[in-house]
Amino acid sequence: MIISIAELKKIPEFSGISDSILQRKMNGIEELIRAYTNNNFQNRNIRFSAPSINGVIKGHLSYLKVGDTLQITDSINEGLVVITAIDRINRIITLDKELYDSNTNLMTKVEYPASIVDGVINLLQWDVQNRQKVGIQSETLSRHSVTYFAQDEGNQLMGYPSTLLGFLKPYCKARF
Repeated sequence: MIISIAELKKIPEFSGISDSILQRKMNGIEELIRAYTNNNFQNRNIRFSAPSINGVIKGHLSYLKVGDTLQITDSINEGLVVITAIDRINRIITLDKELYDSNTNLMTKVEYPASIVDGVINLLQWDVQNRQKVGIQSETLSRHSVTYFAQDEGNQLMGYPSTLLGFLKPYCKARF
C-alpha cells in the first residue's frame, strides 16, 4: 500500500469518502503505477521465504511491521499483500488476503519513495475534485457555453492528465 487509508483520511478532501472506496482507488492507482513504470519498488534486502498454512504465513523477519506491503512471488499466492498482524512469539504473519496453503512463498518488502506518495495524493485529489469535469476545456455560466477538448495520448495517460504523472518518470525502468 502506497499510503494508508488512515493517513489519507487526515486530508480534508478524503474525510467524507468511505474506506472501501479509498482502498479501491488506492489499489487501482498502485497497479497503474507499477505497470506504467515497470518497477515493482521491491527492497530486495528484505526478502524471505516461508510456508503459508491455514491462510497465514509461518515465520517472520524482524524488519517487518504491521502495514508493510509484501510482494509474494514463486508461489500460487502471487501478488501484493499487506501485513495486518504479526505474532512474534508464535512466528505468524497475518495478511489482508486469504492465502492458499503452500510450502514456499518468496516474499519481498515493497517500499515507495516519498515522491510517489505525494504524487498519488495529487492523483487522488484530482480524482475527487475534477473527475466529473473530464474533457471540459472551458465553461461559461451566462447563456451556458461549454467547450470540450480532445482527450488523446498527448494530454492524458491512464485516465489522468499527463501533467500529473510527471513524478513517475524517474522511476520508469526499461522493458525487455
